[in-house]
Amino acid sequence: MTDTMSRYLTEDATSTPLAEAALKHAFLELEGDTSGHDPYHIVRVFRMAQRLAKTESADLETVELIAALHDVKDFKFTGDDMSGAREAERWLLEQGASSELAELVSGNIAGISFKGAGTETKPLTIEGKCVQDADRLDAIGAIGVARCFAYGGTKDRPIHDPATVIAHHSTTDQYLKHQGTSINHFYEKLLLLKDRLNTETAKQIAVERHAFMEAYLQQFYNEWDAQA
Repeated sequence: MTDTMSRYLTEDATSTPLAEAALKHAFLELEGDTSGHDPYHIVRVFRMAQRLAKTESADLETVELIAALHDVKDFKFTGDDMSGAREAERWLLEQGASSELAELVSGNIAGISFKGAGTETKPLTIEGKCVQDADRLDAIGAIGVARCFAYGGTKDRPIHDPATVIAHHSTTDQYLKHQGTSINHFYEKLLLLKDRLNTETAKQIAVERHAFMEAYLQQFYNEWDAQA
């Protein structure tokens, strides 16, 4: 764990010892990631989810646990749609959490991730909705642009190829196996997120971030065509 991560944990960042342990667990699991799903992503999602939990009167510990564990053994890395949910439940029970809390957290983790524009979504509690919004906010705006290209690089995706058709996937398997481009990923996921948020606070935050991506894409195309 980096010194920065260790310092973060000393700043009364969590509401309970279990939430602090979950953050530490996630930091260790995701340390060294270069796809944009590193410990700093967890910190940003965790902080934003806390902010949304307050505006939505959601249970703070539950929100923190979902946020901390949402990318551990995630389907993007395992290819298994339920691996993250199972790992969260296993870890929580191992820590002595109640079966009810473990099931609540794992059930929400199972439904948080975007798995294709046309895929069926799993129902979330208000706590899961807060974390889903926080996670989606981190996928748009300036950081979202940076993460898009970082993730594309780990998947050997080209930056842009005008001949590559945009695809809206109807199954998680299609989404995982699709080898598109990083620019197409904006249209296949990132630009869709603003209208798929749950909370009013997240929707307000998303407006500026969404506009930034649209402006970025226009500048990208201008430079691609040697017009800027």
